[in-house]
Amino acid sequence: MRLSSASILIGTFVAAAFFALVAATFTARALERTSADGVRMELDIGGLEWTDVSANGLQVEITGVAPSEAERFRAITVAAEVVDASRVIDKMTVAASDSIAPPRFSIEMLRNDEMLSLIGLIPASTDREALLDRLRALPGLTEVSDLLETADYPMPESWPITIDYAVAALRKLPRSKISLSAGRVAITAMTESVEKRRTLENELRRDARGPVRLTLDISAPRPVIAPFTLRYLVDDKGARFDACSADTEEARDTILTAARGAGLTGDARCTLGLGVPSPEWAEAVSAAILALGRIGQGSVTFSDADVSLIAAGTADRATFDRVVGELENALPEVFALHAVFPDQTEAAPKGPAEFSATLSPEGQVQLRGRVRDELSRKSADSYAKSRFGSEKVYFAARLDDTLPEGWSLRVLAGLQALSDLAHGSVVVTEDRVSVTGDTGNKDASADIARILSDQLGEGQEFRIEVAYREKLDPDAARPPPEKCVADIQAIQKARKINFEPGSATVTADSRPILDDIAEVLKFCGPLRIEIGGHTDSQGRETMNEQLSQDRADAVIAELRNRRVATGGFVATGFGETQPIADNKTEEGREENRRIEFNLIDAAAESDAATDLENQPESGAEGSDGDQPKE
Repeated sequence: MRLSSASILIGTFVAAAFFALVAATFTARALERTSADGVRMELDIGGLEWTDVSANGLQVEITGVAPSEAERFRAITVAAEVVDASRVIDKMTVAASDSIAPPRFSIEMLRNDEMLSLIGLIPASTDREALLDRLRALPGLTEVSDLLETADYPMPESWPITIDYAVAALRKLPRSKISLSAGRVAITAMTESVEKRRTLENELRRDARGPVRLTLDISAPRPVIAPFTLRYLVDDKGARFDACSADTEEARDTILTAARGAGLTGDARCTLGLGVPSPEWAEAVSAAILALGRIGQGSVTFSDADVSLIAAGTADRATFDRVVGELENALPEVFALHAVFPDQTEAAPKGPAEFSATLSPEGQVQLRGRVRDELSRKSADSYAKSRFGSEKVYFAARLDDTLPEGWSLRVLAGLQALSDLAHGSVVVTEDRVSVTGDTGNKDASADIARILSDQLGEGQEFRIEVAYREKLDPDAARPPPEKCVADIQAIQKARKINFEPGSATVTADSRPILDDIAEVLKFCGPLRIEIGGHTDSQGRETMNEQLSQDRADAVIAELRNRRVATGGFVATGFGETQPIADNKTEEGREENRRIEFNLIDAAAESDAATDLENQPESGAEGSDGDQPKE
């Protein structure tokens, strides 16, 4: 039986379709295996071994328990890099949140004067608005940028006390960065001086309580030392520094190590400062100090790059020559050495020339001895009177035209050195300037050494025996700022600062009050004080505000005329906005017209109501009713 051509054609198409279906099935299964294997490999490479991958047609199913929502999302992202994202089927679950460790809560507080930025992560249970209100109330802050994020996890136990400490510390640090986490606070800040840094560090450590662990990095600008001076001497009393300067802590350690090798015992004060003449300062100074130690007694003085080494009369000449030669070769090129060996063969002069200046504890100065000529006498007399006061100087020196050249310069340098003492004396001879006495300045010896080395020049011998007495230190003896302001307010309770009616001119009877206030302020030293002017409610509000401002400015000007340091004073005119009595009575208006002295920090910390209740009843008299109130 013969098949028709139609049957043959149909059979051919059926067979082709069957073989195509079989091939497509095998291809699809191969594609499934390839996709699943590729995704599984990438997940393993990415550290996502907790996942399981299977293929369902062209779709890739991912199952498993993700440790966090972020890890689940990462698994989906990795899979989408291998196959199209539409083919990825997410059947993963996320581990229960209570089994996941809470995040690390932290805040970065960045303050630049009046601006504060907050960056970090805080517990959702933190009273965010209360924290921001506390920060906005800090003195000097005008803007707080809140960039904090929250997470709904339990608040660490030490979190509240850490926040409290950081906010309190921020009050004292107008320019700082405070990094805090639960129980830990790291502070980076800058202060105006080394003394301020020490005080601030002590206060911050004292206030750190309970579980708060504190890390401090507070810096202070270094002083400019000009000339850059160092003086080291060895005599019958032992080895010591009259002045010591270094540019780095490493340089200071190098210098002190050399000094101890040359006989120094005990502690030594070495000031870190700017102005070093060479980066090889420490090496040059160390070499010179060790050279002096080999010679024996004498002194070595650095004034910038000028070096003077003076041996004592007991030194051996051969040793001196050998050591000086070695030192000249060891010193860096920028340093110039001038070495002096005393001439022991020269006969002692008859009737040695001498000039002496004595400063008594009461401030009286007596000048005796010899000066070279009339011009020198006038110069010394004028200089002493300008330094110590015209009425306190007694000049009894005589003229001697045989005195050596440079005598007048030595006399003036000695008087300048004497002005750094509370009491003491200066003796000028042909071969030496000697300064002895007591001072309340810890750096007086270094300052005097700097003056003498700069004024006398190289090769000139001088001796400094100055003792620091804490009772003479004005900073140590000064009362706290609160006591100073309380004393001023006590003066104002008994007497009032009055002004001419409708003006900012202080009346004559108020000048003694300002004299007394000025004496208090001079004894207290530099303070940050707000001098507030207040008026009654009579007259225009804007006019009263301007009048109060003018009066506060006038008080600062009066104090400045009395030689009070007013650099930290601020004059503020409050006008009629802060009455302390009833403006409907003459007595009340009289009380409202007043001048107030307040510490700036104290005023900023108190709210307006408490401040008004506690202000002393002090005022400025004068008519404020220039025009009727509109």
